[in-house]
Amino acid sequence: MERFRTQSLVPRRKKQKGIHSATFLSSYEVKFSELVIFILERKMGVTRRTFLMELARRKGFRVENKLSDSVTHIVAENNSGAEIMEWLNVQKAGDHARFKLLDISWFTACMEAGRPVDSERKHQLMVNYSTTLYTPTSEPSAFPLVTVSQYACQRRTTINNYNKKFTDVFEILAENCEFRENEGHCLAFMRAASVLKFLPFVVVRVQDLEGLPWMGDQIRGIIEEILDEGESYSANAILNDERYKSFKLFTSVFGVGLKTSEKWYRMGLRTLEEVKADKALKLTKMQRAGFLHYEDLAGCVSKAEADAVSLIVKGTVRTLFSDALVTVTGGFRRGKKTGHDVDFLIALPGPRLEDELLHKDLLLYYDLVESTFEKAKLPSRKVDGFDHFQKCFEIVKLHHQRVDPSGSSPSGESEKKEFKDWKAIRVDLVMSPFEQYAFALLGWSGSRQFERDLRRYAMHEKKMMLDNHALYDKTKKIFLKAESEEEIFAHLGLDYIEPWERNA
Repeated sequence: MERFRTQSLVPRRKKQKGIHSATFLSSYEVKFSELVIFILERKMGVTRRTFLMELARRKGFRVENKLSDSVTHIVAENNSGAEIMEWLNVQKAGDHARFKLLDISWFTACMEAGRPVDSERKHQLMVNYSTTLYTPTSEPSAFPLVTVSQYACQRRTTINNYNKKFTDVFEILAENCEFRENEGHCLAFMRAASVLKFLPFVVVRVQDLEGLPWMGDQIRGIIEEILDEGESYSANAILNDERYKSFKLFTSVFGVGLKTSEKWYRMGLRTLEEVKADKALKLTKMQRAGFLHYEDLAGCVSKAEADAVSLIVKGTVRTLFSDALVTVTGGFRRGKKTGHDVDFLIALPGPRLEDELLHKDLLLYYDLVESTFEKAKLPSRKVDGFDHFQKCFEIVKLHHQRVDPSGSSPSGESEKKEFKDWKAIRVDLVMSPFEQYAFALLGWSGSRQFERDLRRYAMHEKKMMLDNHALYDKTKKIFLKAESEEEIFAHLGLDYIEPWERNA
């Protein structure tokens, strides 16, 4: 970077407190008129700001001394996105979404290159970009305003999805990327689907996406294709792709993940029948149970079945520990009517769950995973990090009476056909100490995108680290205690979101 003498830029006479130096009148040629920079003085100081403004003008950039309607890029140093948004609110700057909020690193890169550089995620501050939307088909005055944040933890998303035809496509695209371990594209599709699930109206034109976060050119192109053609050719191609179909089938088996699916696919296996027929394969105990009860486990668990399993689990736990807390988590806690398994969080007064709870006649399979938690360990920096609780993955035999479609009871003497009076249900038990219960409950309630954005928000906006065990304030260097989910949201400065509003 070029070096400049600063003596002429610094006022020789001591300024009075609170009075800024006069605007520097530039006579330099503006080479890059498509962007207008405003450098935020906050946490920077007058002298450094003045020097940087002069430097940018010498390089051909247009720099405004005051925030105005012409400003396109705001540059800040040592400020979080939340702090800049707060400052903009004080300035009554109107629609914040029109600004690109960038770290000083972007400005430095521009000065070194002598031209504007890409202002994408590398330099862009993590900001709650929001916009005001109206229901597209109606008059603005007739509908309440809706604020759309880039963070799912600031959006109240119920199970009412008005844009399912779009989100179904993005979930197929995301799943295919996950099968191929393409994390970046998978996340982009999941974020787009999450925003669309939140919208209280049906998207009927591309213009309805204006100002929404995570709606890049690729996402908009897919939505436009669905609007014009009624379908996505990319999604259709994936659904007919042999690799995708094989991975989808293999991972539907309890105990089979991506690595095993990749191995089987490379071996030339394409169907479950081929897998079971291959005598050279050594299946794990979990996978053998998955194949044995595949018909039940591959189907959906209803809310009624989840409630029945809940009675069994709660009754068993409280027989052994009368003061234990047992809570259904996952999708059923968020108000979903169906799921693939039933998750429970159990908070115990003692150190851990005893084996005697696990050896019951109703258990078809169980796998106990011991806790690996270290008490002094800081929360994970990964937004998708695994926790360290003791867990038990089970298949439970749920008894019920099936009724013959003809209306006759299977118990009738004349009935020749045998009826299976039970169903295999997947159940996950997570054991948490009382002091970590609130964090575990929040983490295991989901949804996945909600939890990911909650941790991302904590890190980027509040300089905190959150996981299923604890919340740590990096600035104060202390762990923040919480006895409820509400207290965790309060620590983060967020409005409390009910579980049924976390279906992101």
